[in-house]
Amino acid sequence: EIVQLVGGEQNIISVVHCATRLRFTLKDHSQADKKSLENLDGILSVVENGGQFQVVVGSHVSEVYKDVIKIANVGSTAKESSEKSKGNVIAKIFDVIAGSFSPILGALAGAGMLKALLALSTMTGILSAKSGTFFILSSAGNAVFYFLPIFLGITVATKLGANPYVGGTIGAALLEPNFTSLLQNAGDSTHFLGIPVVLMNYSSTVFPVFIAVSIYAVLDKFLRKTIHKDLQLFLVPMLSLLIIVPLTAIAFGPFGVYFGNSIGTFINFLYSESGTLTGALMGGAYTFLTLLGIHNGLAPFILENLRHGGDPLLALVSASVFAQIGLAFGVFLKTKDKKVKALAVSTLLPGLLSGITEPILYGLVLRYKRTIPYVAIAGVVGGGVSGLVGAKATTLALISALSIPIYSPLVPYIIAILSAFAIATILTVIFGYEDKKKIEVKENRVEAGQTIIKQEAIVSPLTGVIKPLADVDDPVFSSEAMGKGIAIEPTVGKAVSPVNGTITTVFPTGHAIGITSDEGAEILIHIGINTVQLGGEYYSPVVKQGDRVNQGDLLVNFDIEKIKEAGYPITTPIIITNTDRYIDIIDTNKEAVQEKEALLTLVV
Repeated sequence: EIVQLVGGEQNIISVVHCATRLRFTLKDHSQADKKSLENLDGILSVVENGGQFQVVVGSHVSEVYKDVIKIANVGSTAKESSEKSKGNVIAKIFDVIAGSFSPILGALAGAGMLKALLALSTMTGILSAKSGTFFILSSAGNAVFYFLPIFLGITVATKLGANPYVGGTIGAALLEPNFTSLLQNAGDSTHFLGIPVVLMNYSSTVFPVFIAVSIYAVLDKFLRKTIHKDLQLFLVPMLSLLIIVPLTAIAFGPFGVYFGNSIGTFINFLYSESGTLTGALMGGAYTFLTLLGIHNGLAPFILENLRHGGDPLLALVSASVFAQIGLAFGVFLKTKDKKVKALAVSTLLPGLLSGITEPILYGLVLRYKRTIPYVAIAGVVGGGVSGLVGAKATTLALISALSIPIYSPLVPYIIAILSAFAIATILTVIFGYEDKKKIEVKENRVEAGQTIIKQEAIVSPLTGVIKPLADVDDPVFSSEAMGKGIAIEPTVGKAVSPVNGTITTVFPTGHAIGITSDEGAEILIHIGINTVQLGGEYYSPVVKQGDRVNQGDLLVNFDIEKIKEAGYPITTPIIITNTDRYIDIIDTNKEAVQEKEALLTLVV
C-alpha cells in the first residue's frame, strides 16, 4: 500500500530508512498521494523535505523497509533515470548526507552506547582501563569510527548509484597500512609521479571520502558510457581506483580535511564567542529540524568535531530532545483522559531510553500545537545552559538517558538537560496542552442550559463486544497515533456503514475501509490486527472507492473463524482519523453492541 501510494515502483528512484522513517527519492512527488498515506494504518506522518518524500512509521521501520524493497524491487541505490528528482542543490546535498548516514546510523549509535557503558564502567571501577576486557570491548566501540571512510565510501556510492564496493575500496585505501606508514616514515609529505602529496591521518574523517566518492560516481557513469560492456567488469573499477585514489591523496583528501577542520573551527568559534547564544539557537531549532527530517545532516559536523576531542553540537541539541520528553511527561501528569495518558507513556519511554522522539513530535506536539512554544522555550533554555557550561560529547550516541555518561563536564550537562525537561513539563502542567477554545466549549457543555455546538452520531458497523482502544494489541491504535475511537471484538462476520457518506478507501486486501461521512468525519474500520498479511484471504468487500453508501449498507463480509485459525486477532478498531477536527469524541458506555446501534458521538 505504501509503494502504491508513493506512485508505484516506477516512481521510486531509491529508498533508505533511518530510525523511524522511510526516505524515498521519487521521480515526481506529485504522483504520491500524501493524504491517503497519512491516513494509512501505521503511518504517523508524511514529510517532504531535503528532496526526499519521508514516510514516518516508527521504530519498526527496518521491518517495513525490508518488505518495501521486496515488494517494489527497489533498494537504496539510485536507479538510472532520464527524469531527475526535484529539489534544489542544497536539498540534494542534504539528501545525499542523510541517505549516506542512515544505513550506518545504527552501528554508529550502538558503538557510541558501548563506549558510554565503558566510560561508566571505568568511572565506577567495574572495569580497569588497562584490562584485556576493556581493550577488547573498546575495539568493538572504536572500529566503526576508525574505519568510517570505508563505511561511508560504501553508503555514499550506493546513494549516488555507483559500485558501493569500489566506493568502500577508495575509503579503505586511505587507511591501508602502506599508505598510513608514509605518515610515520616520510613525515608530512611525499610525492606521486613528482607531484607533492600532503600526508594526513584519514581515520574517522567524513568529508574526504564524501568528496572522493562523489567524484568517483560521476567518473563511473562516464566510464560505463564509453567502455564496451564486455570490458566493464574489470576495466571500470581499475580505472576508477587508478584515477580517484591518487587524486584523493593529492587533492580531495587534504581539501576535505581542511574543509572539515574549518567547519569545526567555525562552530567552536561561535561556541567560544557565545556558547549561551549558540546553545539557545541549536536547542530551540533542533525540534523543527527533526520534524523536517533533516537532523541527520548534522552528523558529519558532529563526527568532525569528535575527531578533535569533543563535539558541542550533540550536547546543545540534547536540550531539545529532553524538552520533548518533558512535554510527554507533562501531558501524562496533566491529562485526566486515560487514552491521552496511555499515549503520553507510549511516546515517553522510547524517547527516554533510545532518543527516538518522533512519536512525541507527531503524536503529541503536532496534535496539540499549543505545546510547540513549550518545547521551543525549554530547548532554548536548556541549550543555553549547555553552551554556558561548555558541555561536549566525547563520542557519537543517540541522545537519551542511557548516553548521559558520554558528555563532559557531566554534572553541568545533567543540569542543562534537566532544566529543559523540567521547563517543558512545568509549562505543560500549568498552561495545558489543549487549545483554549476546545477547553472552553468542553466546560460549557456541562453547565446547565448550555447546548453542544454540533454533534454527529456514529453507529456501530459491527455486532460484538466493546473494547477500549488502549487495550488493542497494536501500538499504532492503542496510542491513538491514528486518532481516537473504539474497538469491537466482532461476533458476526459482516461490517456495515456507520454513516451516510462516501467510500474514500478500500484496501486491496479488503481488511480495512475508509469512509467520509456527509458531515465530514473520516472513519477507518480496520478488521483484525496485522490482517493485511492475509493478502485479502477471508475478506469479501462489496463496495469500492468512490461509492456512495447509506448508514447500514453492507461494506464487507469476512470469515471470523478462518481469520482466527490463521493466527490473527479479529479485534476491529473504529478510528476517527481526523480527530483534531473535534472538541470531544464520546464512547458508548455499553459492553456489547449490535450493528447500527449508537457507538460514538463526535462533538464539533
